[in-house]
Amino acid sequence: MTTPDKTWLVWQLADSAFPAGGFAHSGGLEASFQLGLVERFEAYLDPSLWQVGHVALPFVRAAARRPNRLGELDALADATLTNHIANRASRAQGRAFWSTARRVFDAEALRQLGARASATMHVAPIFGAALAALGMNEDDAVSLYMHTSIRTVLSAAVRLGIVGPLEAQRLQSSRGPLLGRIVASCAAIAPDEIAQTFPLSDACAALHDGLYARLFQS
Repeated sequence: MTTPDKTWLVWQLADSAFPAGGFAHSGGLEASFQLGLVERFEAYLDPSLWQVGHVALPFVRAAARRPNRLGELDALADATLTNHIANRASRAQGRAFWSTARRVFDAEALRQLGARASATMHVAPIFGAALAALGMNEDDAVSLYMHTSIRTVLSAAVRLGIVGPLEAQRLQSSRGPLLGRIVASCAAIAPDEIAQTFPLSDACAALHDGLYARLFQS
């Protein structure tokens, strides 16, 4: 990405004001916290980020590289998200992101992508394909997805009272090198090679609907 227009696009998409639907979800943090898994938040945060790298980033990268595979990648994402809560949340976020992107950006490539996309696609593949249609390369699309992932879990931690706003910002700043390592380490993982790396959190997330009180949808 070398043009000023593309730089402004990155900042717009990274802004929390962009209504992509992520802030309605905690990524399993709420259930994990209520069920006693989060004794020390930093010990929870890092494995959750590695999970994003191994489960979501391969779909973002593959879809950004070959948007014509969007339908195939969405079907594979659906097959791998066996946790019904995570599957539902992924579709809800994908629907919110795609709906917003279509309404905000006037791009012919995005309109052409609409012929292969649907309103119920999973967030990782539609994110990668949509950003490619907007002219963003796959590395920037993956980095942006990683940024939104850490921002979402930190925002959820603040709203759940696990950490304060300043501590959340300190954690985000300190995790910069880790995010880079995750992106680099997971760059060669194909969508059919993804792996569940934080199964305890996934198991807790599957119980979200049964919590006595819930602040988030997932």
